[in-house]
Amino acid sequence: MPNGRYTARDITVLDGLEAVRKRPGMYIGGTGREGFHHLLAEILDNSVDEAMNGHATHIHVHLARDGRTTTVSDNGRGIPVDLHPKARVSALEVIFTQLHAGAKFDPGAYATAGGLHGVGASVVNALSSSLAVEVRRDGQEWRQQYRRGRPRAPVSAFGPARGTGTRITFTPDDEIFGEQGFDPDAIREMLDVKAYLHPGLRLTFRDEARGESHEFRHEAGLNDYLTHVVAQNGDHMVLCEPFTIDREEQGNGRPFRITLALQWTDSPREHLLSFVNGIPTRDGGTHEQGFKDGVVRAVRNWVETHEKKPRGLTILAEDVREGLVGVVSLLLVEPQFQGQTKDRLNNPEVRALVEGVVRPAFEQWLHEHGSAADTILSRILQAVRAREASRSAVLAVRRKSAVSRRLNLPGKLSDCASSDPEACEIFIVEGDSAGGSAKQGRDRETQAILPLRGKVLNTEQASLQKVLGNQELSDLVRALGCGTGKDFDLGRLRYHRIVLLMDADSDGHHIATLLLTFFYRHLPDLIRHGHVYIAQPPLYRIDLQGRTQWAADDAEKERMLHRLPARARPEITRFKGLGEMMPRTLYETTLDPRRRRLLQIRIPEGTAMEAESVIQNLLGRNPAARYEEIMARAGEVSDLDV
Repeated sequence: MPNGRYTARDITVLDGLEAVRKRPGMYIGGTGREGFHHLLAEILDNSVDEAMNGHATHIHVHLARDGRTTTVSDNGRGIPVDLHPKARVSALEVIFTQLHAGAKFDPGAYATAGGLHGVGASVVNALSSSLAVEVRRDGQEWRQQYRRGRPRAPVSAFGPARGTGTRITFTPDDEIFGEQGFDPDAIREMLDVKAYLHPGLRLTFRDEARGESHEFRHEAGLNDYLTHVVAQNGDHMVLCEPFTIDREEQGNGRPFRITLALQWTDSPREHLLSFVNGIPTRDGGTHEQGFKDGVVRAVRNWVETHEKKPRGLTILAEDVREGLVGVVSLLLVEPQFQGQTKDRLNNPEVRALVEGVVRPAFEQWLHEHGSAADTILSRILQAVRAREASRSAVLAVRRKSAVSRRLNLPGKLSDCASSDPEACEIFIVEGDSAGGSAKQGRDRETQAILPLRGKVLNTEQASLQKVLGNQELSDLVRALGCGTGKDFDLGRLRYHRIVLLMDADSDGHHIATLLLTFFYRHLPDLIRHGHVYIAQPPLYRIDLQGRTQWAADDAEKERMLHRLPARARPEITRFKGLGEMMPRTLYETTLDPRRRRLLQIRIPEGTAMEAESVIQNLLGRNPAARYEEIMARAGEVSDLDV
């Protein structure tokens, strides 16, 4: 039983690869099926990096009869085996036994690479019951074997060899993964995708258990991949030929290469696949958002230029992207991935870089291919009419079942009576006190009130699972009704005006910033479609001779006082919080649509990269960036509540 004492003896220090074996989920995402297959992906990506940089043309994967032991071999340069100047052992042993050791921290050996953190090979070694490496280079074959991450003997020359390359054989540790084995179908799909992304690269797979061999090679690259994806989904293409880009560009002083192919289908779904340095970014990221921005803006510009905007219909970004199937592959010098599993790209500058390539190229293509452009517009208008019809149907159902729609709403929500989303608005209020005043002062027909307790979770870099595990944010998502992540549906949004109503002080501003970060990261379409607002409650009340004026901040108060007669002695009241306001006063100053002031949250065109940078700097994990941002804007702050 713990004795309650907490001393230096309680601090555990894990050396070398012990940390990987103790907490494998930090490095491979978990010990289930995905984490298990991630081991193979890490080794395979190292071979692909050799091919990506022009040093390998063939990669072979072999799955043994036991379904667990796997071999990956390539004809690349071969891992260096000479003595490492600092570690004083072979570089091969350093790579497989030390975290954050590799040749990809400096662009000298690799211009672009999927493995960046120097942990892939060592993590696989740590999580394998046995691993063997064979290297052919400098006319010799070199070997080393490991047992659960520890070398069984030094690297040694085995004999003469022709050519160059690396061969790695490993068996995942059953102490960590249990008895699960590799799925041959998943391996085939993995290799097939790599072949699409790297035209000309030959990948072969031998499955001993099934006695099958497969070869993957796709000279047409993403064109073939797009056709494969559409056929796999069972959809029908709208365009005769896809739109493609394959070019090298410069961005922020560094080269990058973008390859993409897009097509529209008759499916109601949007299906985008994105990759960075050959790594699938399943959660998207800034490159995928830049791709979306570029496509939507190109279409809108073409519609305006040719005056083809339909009367009475509004084309939304989601209408443009309905049925869109796209594959985008990016090669970057310094990608910033979210976590070791690299499911999301976080480079803030990439969104603008990709949009800057896609928009003008696709817009020019639309101008030059009038028939295809008309076909795309026809498909988009079909989506618009379907959305409008769906909205009308939903409204009809809502009117008939106004009671049932409230059954799954959070208990602290004071909902409005109307079931028309366009007429309804929700005020997200700081604290129960302000919530009480707002509930009493609101227009109950169209205004809903949701009070939040304290400061919500900082969602920058937080996973969706962690976000939805937060009670306050979970209540907010339930109240809005549109879902989030893959379940997001703008058509189910219950309020078309979402108003952040916080105290006009530094704490209120902080809470508003945290909520805006949540919307920006997890419900970005609400901002893009103009549904998010910030209320501007007054900080001061100025009374003089029976006349009342309201000032939002110190600067406005000073301007009002300056306009008063010299001998005037006004009575000035400063509100410490919204809870101090009488319900009627709160309605007249902040809730009444005829007199209130709302600040609509927008990201102006061309400022996406700046917005991304500010969010990351202010709420990200890097305190140095936050300090620089605060110091740069310190002169703009006129007052702080201490």
